[in-house]
Amino acid sequence: MLTNCKICTAKTAGFCFGVDRAVKIVYNKLDNRNNVVTLGPIIHNSNVVQDLETRGCKAVELSEVKKEHTVIIRSHGVGQAVYDKLNEIGAEIVDATCPFVERIHKIAFEKSSHGYDILIAGDKNHPEVQGICGHCVGDSYVFDGCEEFEKLVKKQNFFSEKVAILAQTTYNNKMWKQCCEKAREILPEALIFDTICNATSERQREVRELAMKADVMIIVGGKHSSNTHKLKAVCDEYCPCYLIEEAKDLDNIDLSNAKFIGISAGASTPAYIIKEVQQTMSEMLNTVEEEFNFAEELEKTLKKIHTGMKVEGIVTAINNGEVIVDIGTKHTGYIPSSELTDDPTLKPEDVVEVGQKVDLIVLKTSDQDGIVTLSKKKVDAALGFEKIVAAKEENAILTGVVTNVVKGGVLVATNGVKVFIPASQATPRRDYDLNELLKSTVDFKILEVNEAKHRAVGSIRIVIREEREAAQAKFFENVHAGDVVTGEVKSITDYGVFIDLGGVDGLIRRADLTWKRIKHPSDVVSVGDKIEVTIKDIDEETKKVSLVYKKESENPWEIFKANYEVGMTCKATIVSITSFGAFAQIIEGIDGLIHISQIANQRVNNVADILTVDQEVEVKITEIDLEKKRISLSMRALLPEEETEAEAEESVETETEAEAEEE
Repeated sequence: MLTNCKICTAKTAGFCFGVDRAVKIVYNKLDNRNNVVTLGPIIHNSNVVQDLETRGCKAVELSEVKKEHTVIIRSHGVGQAVYDKLNEIGAEIVDATCPFVERIHKIAFEKSSHGYDILIAGDKNHPEVQGICGHCVGDSYVFDGCEEFEKLVKKQNFFSEKVAILAQTTYNNKMWKQCCEKAREILPEALIFDTICNATSERQREVRELAMKADVMIIVGGKHSSNTHKLKAVCDEYCPCYLIEEAKDLDNIDLSNAKFIGISAGASTPAYIIKEVQQTMSEMLNTVEEEFNFAEELEKTLKKIHTGMKVEGIVTAINNGEVIVDIGTKHTGYIPSSELTDDPTLKPEDVVEVGQKVDLIVLKTSDQDGIVTLSKKKVDAALGFEKIVAAKEENAILTGVVTNVVKGGVLVATNGVKVFIPASQATPRRDYDLNELLKSTVDFKILEVNEAKHRAVGSIRIVIREEREAAQAKFFENVHAGDVVTGEVKSITDYGVFIDLGGVDGLIRRADLTWKRIKHPSDVVSVGDKIEVTIKDIDEETKKVSLVYKKESENPWEIFKANYEVGMTCKATIVSITSFGAFAQIIEGIDGLIHISQIANQRVNNVADILTVDQEVEVKITEIDLEKKRISLSMRALLPEEETEAEAEESVETETEAEAEEE
């Protein structure tokens, strides 16, 4: 006799949805017709199988099927070849494949049809895994654990192949996570689909928590049941665990030293067997202390849900394009990515995480498939609209992401609500392309709210204008002529460059851009460049700002003045040729004139006959006029010559012409 011992039965123990559905299908068919057979035992539970046989429903092999049979395909599912064979025989098919297994079949077929190799985590001898392989168009491979996975990848050299990785619905959740981590490490491009049944994941999680507290665990289920053995394997890590098929098997187990006993059951175990085990153990105690009423909790899991109902769910898995949640019933809840958030920049894992509680709205139910389609964004939208209304009243700035460009404007998602921004309120100027806003984060204010229709109209331009006005006020308050500031090149014209100084535009005229000789301002700066400029002048009345980019320290005249004087000899490069002489660059930005009469010690009729552009020559500085920025050079002064009086007169006349042309 056991004393002072607590018993706790796992909430998730017993029939999963798929098994419950399959068993009900068999009993319903038996009520309506004869010659009903199941393709293999309908579930791994001898009590149920024996009861069906007494009612006339036998478990048969494919080779035993006859044309007059109504063949029920069990929840494990079968490969496509089995369907083809049954159709060939002419037998009636009643498909009781678990909807979650059917989902794996669809993924396996679709991905293998597109050239993916299918890798399946599971037991290669299990009928469910064999059925999945039977829906693959190309090659499929089965592995059990990380070690087998790594060996398989290396052996088949999957590194350059398209790979999709799936799991048997009853696979060990802990081992699956380890395999996924390894897959992301060695096959980063592989598609991973978390296809472990929600009920399996929850059952394994719960039994692990129970085993960590218990002295002994009892797992009730068929000895050929895969998911039952996996539950035992989970418990074995923490405490002694016994697998029994029914209550009488407790007689062979010594529980005399146990103070806390946990009970769970496989997905093929009927509720009445679990209850019998529970009652038998209670009778073995002097004081019954049950922490959990299995019957009551089972009833809760069967509660009805309907479209529009608000429910609370716990995120159990995040897959490609969807989130799986437990809503406390036998149903499995799915949140499609389209119902998770309106923000296109976010992935499902950016919005929720495994274990998180979320409020949801039921969009669609399918009791036949055991699936509930849910929406998180509709709940968020209801709460978010309250924030929209408050923002309108408080004239507050909201932040959102532009999700759509529509006729007449854009839609911005914020707090789960889409706000319409008219084109006239969406951009700072009329010629702006609305498509450039798509997927960008913007700040805006609410202009109008229609609470009855849950609609709102906003403005991005108002925020931009207010920010610009604030920046302008701050700029003119703190900046004065002579200050050095940083700005960004906004636009470039023939006559100068416009600089964004942070809410204020300033102009650098061409003459203030550089000391160098340029063809166009774009030779110096490009749109988007961040540059340092000096405030030349501020017109307080018009708020126009003149800027200077060229630095006084780089003034070539100051450099020339410091390093050159009349009478010096230097090298110069011919930069242009005229009818009256040639201009030669002494240093960058400083040119001097070599008059035609100063080129040679003989008469020159055509300058181009002697000099060419880019030619380097040696010259003597004969005159410097810093006020007029003029320099006279001579090559002739460096040559021996005796000038005739006629030539001298001609020289004076020609120099006068050159000066007139320069002016």
